[in-house]
Amino acid sequence: MSKRDQVSHKFGERDFVGEALFSPCADRIKKIEYFRVPPRWMFVRIESTGGYVGWGEATLECHDEAVEGALSHLIRLYTGWPTDNIEDLWQAAYRTGFYRGGEVLMSAIAGIDIALWDLKGKRLGVPVWSLLGGLVRDRVQVYCWIGGDRPDDVAAQAIEKKQAGFKAVKMNATEDLGHLDSPAKLQASVARLKAVKEQGLDAGVDFHGRVHRPMAKQLAALLEPYHPLFIEEPLLPGFIPEIAAIARQSGIPIALGERLFTRQDFRPYLEQGAVDIVQPDVSHAGGISETRRIGILAETYDVGFAPHCPNGPIALAASIAMDLTLPNFVIQEMSWKIHYNVGADLLTYIKNPDIFKVEDGNIKAPLGPGLGLEIDEELVRKVAKEAKPWEGSFWRGEDGAIREW
Repeated sequence: MSKRDQVSHKFGERDFVGEALFSPCADRIKKIEYFRVPPRWMFVRIESTGGYVGWGEATLECHDEAVEGALSHLIRLYTGWPTDNIEDLWQAAYRTGFYRGGEVLMSAIAGIDIALWDLKGKRLGVPVWSLLGGLVRDRVQVYCWIGGDRPDDVAAQAIEKKQAGFKAVKMNATEDLGHLDSPAKLQASVARLKAVKEQGLDAGVDFHGRVHRPMAKQLAALLEPYHPLFIEEPLLPGFIPEIAAIARQSGIPIALGERLFTRQDFRPYLEQGAVDIVQPDVSHAGGISETRRIGILAETYDVGFAPHCPNGPIALAASIAMDLTLPNFVIQEMSWKIHYNVGADLLTYIKNPDIFKVEDGNIKAPLGPGLGLEIDEELVRKVAKEAKPWEGSFWRGEDGAIREW
């Protein structure tokens, strides 16, 4: 038997021959499909020649159509590859196109990667967390969102989330700000954090990259006496020495990473001491394969792992599978009743919603094969026929200039 299977693909007007590494498992990728579904998610379905089905998520907010283009390319290249060799396919998809990384390619890879892990678990009859080395904990602490993009009425929302079983929440720190805005605008951020803490909840505060350096230093100092769980994206990605300076100035843990997509992206933040908690998003950062490697890298710097996930149920299930296996996991974001979920919510497309039941601030390890989700495929196919791309918005300041969103 040949040690390699030849897979030929059309590349422009010539044949491009790629080699799928031999696998003793006869199961091959038969079909890859993707579905745009409300409120803003991209689901990926892989069916194998053995009759197994795996689901992934390639959600990239505001860039649905770009990811669909990347997925179409990957589908053409990798249909027919062994479903068992997840890492070989990942390396081929990432490394052989000359240009690497970036949110579009990595999100497309993520959708296929997650689906293959789900499919493999179902084929073997074991949870994905078992394939990743097994449990180091039997439940994961979770938090949800309050306040929206323009934070308001957070005390009432905090009470609602506490009654639903949560012990921690996250909220945006501010509305849009100018580069140097009135310090008075920061006082509302402090008042909101105090109001949530008074309900007995821990609270992460997301600067969302919308607070520029002159204001970020002030806001971190004002919040510190009230002990937020962390501050997230204190500055935009790329300002690594500047974020490190805030980390030295403040005793609040710094969390970031939703707009970083590979280990190489995270490396300088870790080396410069700019981050205490990494937040890669499994649907943006190359799926389970790469996101878990980012978590392992972070552990070598004594940095916590808290995956970003304001997205759909497949991304959450994939995140939980990793959380259960990594010793430096700290807390998991989930999108239940997040302000973006208009027209559908976290539980809309799954038939076993109890998988995400929150008890005493935690979700228990799923015991079913694969990711443990039962996707309502009929509903997914139905709504995907009419689903529109999710368009982002932007804000302008008083002078008409565009501000960070």
